[in-house]
Amino acid sequence: MRYFVVVAGLIVVLGGLASLKVAQINKLIGFGRAAAAAGPPPESVGTAEAKQETWEDRLYSVGTVATSRGVTVSSEMAGTVQSIRFESGQRVRQGQVLVELDRSVELAQLASAQARDQLARTTLERSRALFAGKALPKAQLDSDESMLRGASADVASLKAQIERKVVRAPFAGRLGIRMVNVGQYLTPGTPITELESDEQNYVDFTMPQQEIDRLRLGMQVRINEGGVGPHGEATIAAIQPVVDPMARSGRVRAALGKSETKDGLTPGMFVNVAVVLPQKRQVVVIPATALVHASYGDSVFIVENRKDTHGAPVKGSDGKPALAVRQQFVKPGEARGDFVEILDGVTPAQQVVSQGAFKLRNGAPVAVNNTIDLQPKLNPTPPNR
Repeated sequence: MRYFVVVAGLIVVLGGLASLKVAQINKLIGFGRAAAAAGPPPESVGTAEAKQETWEDRLYSVGTVATSRGVTVSSEMAGTVQSIRFESGQRVRQGQVLVELDRSVELAQLASAQARDQLARTTLERSRALFAGKALPKAQLDSDESMLRGASADVASLKAQIERKVVRAPFAGRLGIRMVNVGQYLTPGTPITELESDEQNYVDFTMPQQEIDRLRLGMQVRINEGGVGPHGEATIAAIQPVVDPMARSGRVRAALGKSETKDGLTPGMFVNVAVVLPQKRQVVVIPATALVHASYGDSVFIVENRKDTHGAPVKGSDGKPALAVRQQFVKPGEARGDFVEILDGVTPAQQVVSQGAFKLRNGAPVAVNNTIDLQPKLNPTPPNR
């Protein structure tokens, strides 16, 4: 009897445990079914509204900043550097002395030539007095005049040689790096330094032959707009009348203002060029962060009200309409600053995912969180850190 009671108790305990476990398993299965019916939890994303804006038509190219006047300063005469009168990077005025070569031999020759010139003048004055008194033949007077002209020419030639041994700035501007030293022997044409004018600089660029006819003198040109590097504005000053037969493009020159030159657009610099055309057009734009690039095409995620299998709106736990995304393939156009033009696939006022689009799939539930405002701009100027 005692064994029977023990066995019966064990059966009751095991039955109770089994019932409890079955209830737990059924509850977990119910939770799983409810979760499957509810779907995955919504992803937190940021959104932006597709906008319709008016954009200027532009033509793009790359160019090089060119100086109005720039030369390599060199010596015309051979000689040894006696003194240097400038420092690297110095601003100089027109005619300022930069380098003096050794002129001791030429100065000695000049002194000798000046002595001969003085003797010729004295002799000519005496001969003229004698000729006036008919004590000297005309031939001798002509010979003395010729001697004076020859002596004067020798003096002028030596002075010119001495002057050419003094290297001066041909125009006002900023000097480059000094490339000579005192005591160095220079041959004709040896570079001494670079000299760039402070006058107006230019930007030279090319345009394809099919676009060159759209350009006109005076058109506005924007430099490095929305990109890296010094920004500036210029106006078209010249258009090459002949198209390059090899590249099938024409050369264009735009004049920079002095303020742009001072702001860092120095000669030799590579720049991006945008020529502003008079035409304007209406475009639909979205932030560039909303565009998802893939090998099979570009797309955006449009935020819409979530619906069930019967097409009825679904409400969230807060009682408000639940949201989901629809992946829409688009045809992107031109990009400007933080925006990109959408040629097809998006209409104005549609909400697109601008933050977190990389983690979404078609039909995924989302929760909008716009606490972080990225504030995209057409002409962003991020700080250089």
